[in-house]
Amino acid sequence: QCDLQGLWRNELGSNMTVLAMNTAGTFSGSYHTAVAATNKQILVSPLQGVQQHPSAKRHPTFGFTVQWQFSDSTTAFVGQCFVDHRGKETLETTWLLREEVPSHKDTWKATR
Repeated sequence: QCDLQGLWRNELGSNMTVLAMNTAGTFSGSYHTAVAATNKQILVSPLQGVQQHPSAKRHPTFGFTVQWQFSDSTTAFVGQCFVDHRGKETLETTWLLREEVPSHKDTWKATR
């Protein structure tokens, strides 16, 4: 069974820490990205999330948002946790980042 709690690292060097999950499947933590389209100092940023059916599924789905502390943007991640035959846990995720833009006419360039 997959357990999201703990420290996760991705192939680009970003780190995510997921704190204890409650019985409803909600969790919090922090994300320290190794990559960003900014010249500002990258800061550790808070995350909030939820896991689907936390005690019932072997390969649960989950989602979380990160409120970046160094830019005017928020990222939403969705994914699934997999466990291989050796017990190694892997998270497969997809994300959307929404950046603040000055006006509605600029909305076309606000989402990556």
